[in-house]
Amino acid sequence: MDASGEELADRVRALLTLDGDIEEKRMFGTRAFLLGGHILVGARSGGVLLVRVDEKHGAVLITRPGVATAVMGPRTMGTGWLDVSPGALVGDDDLAFWLDVAREDAARDG
Repeated sequence: MDASGEELADRVRALLTLDGDIEEKRMFGTRAFLLGGHILVGARSGGVLLVRVDEKHGAVLITRPGVATAVMGPRTMGTGWLDVSPGALVGDDDLAFWLDVAREDAARDG
């Protein structure tokens, strides 16, 4: 992973430190943050945040600026996997929004 991806991982880690249930793993070239064995978010090369959400919620969130359906290798994922560009993650409040969305949707999936 490149420096901007590592920087994003550091920011994610700092905001998730209060949640002792979060596990961090390297997966598919991404620094993934998991809750209950399921990916919440991932810090990707280029400072892109991979966010796992409920597909219906993702269909709404994809309309936000800087958000696109995630692409993993040759495969475009469904609306349950979103890539959030670095421009949409400038402040910690921006990043915290996406972390909260991922946690809330994971809690709904239970």
